[in-house]
Amino acid sequence: MKNDIQTTVGGMRAVELYFRTIRNIAAGNTAFYQSQTRLNSPGLGVLMPENFRDVSEITQQCLNLFDLELYQAMQAVSTFSERELIFNWISVYMPAKFLRDVEAENKIVDTSEKQGINSSQLCFALSEKLFEETDTVVADNIKKLRNRGFHFMLMDFGSISSPIMKLSEYEVDYVMLSPELTQYIGKGERSDSAVKSLIDFVSGLGAEPIADGISNVGQAEILYELDCQYCAGELAGKYMAERYIRRKGKED
Repeated sequence: MKNDIQTTVGGMRAVELYFRTIRNIAAGNTAFYQSQTRLNSPGLGVLMPENFRDVSEITQQCLNLFDLELYQAMQAVSTFSERELIFNWISVYMPAKFLRDVEAENKIVDTSEKQGINSSQLCFALSEKLFEETDTVVADNIKKLRNRGFHFMLMDFGSISSPIMKLSEYEVDYVMLSPELTQYIGKGERSDSAVKSLIDFVSGLGAEPIADGISNVGQAEILYELDCQYCAGELAGKYMAERYIRRKGKED
C-alpha cells in the first residue's frame, strides 16, 4: 500500500465513502456499517458503483481505487470510534483481483498497523466476481486475513446469476443475501421456505447471513423466525455521508 495517497481531485475527495447501517433484528440497533464508494469526477460529476466497478476491474485501476477506499475506510473506523458510535466493523469493497497478490496479507496488515486500526473493525466486501477466480492463492489469502482477525462478506448472494455451490470454495464470515431473493419474504409459505433453505445453506457453511433489501418490520420479523439475525435496506437506513453519522442524542 502507498503511504502518499492522493485523495483529492480539483479540491474534492476523489473517492468518497457513504455508509449505511446493518441492524441486529432482535436488538434493533446498529451491528455494522456497510460502505458504498462514490467517485467525484470534475467532468462527469458523482459516479455510483454501477458506473465504474466493472470497467475498473478490467484493468489494474481497481487496485489503485482500493488503496483510496481502504484508506478512507480506516479513517472512518477512527472517526466513528471517536464519536463513540457502537459498531463491530465497517465494510470496504475489495476487488477479487487484489487477492491474487501473494503479498496481499502483508499489505493489509502493514497498512492497518500504520493507521492504528484493529483488524476486527474491518470487513472486506467481495462481489460475486470472486467466483470467477481460479488461482488457489485467492482462497488462501482470504483464510490468512481471517486468521489475522479481518472479516469477509460476500455480497448479492442468491441473485439469479449466483453460482450457489461456489460459495463452498471460500471461507467468508458473512453473506449478504440479494434483494432479488429477499423480495419474496412474506409472499407465502413456499417463498419463505425457499429463503429459509438458502439461509440454512449459508449458515451450514459457517457464515452469518445478512438480508439486504428489507423494507418493513414484517419482513424483519419473518427473517428472525427464519434464523437470520441481520438486515439492511430501507428499514435499517439509507447510505449517508460520513459527516452525518452521529451517535443518537449528539449534535454536530
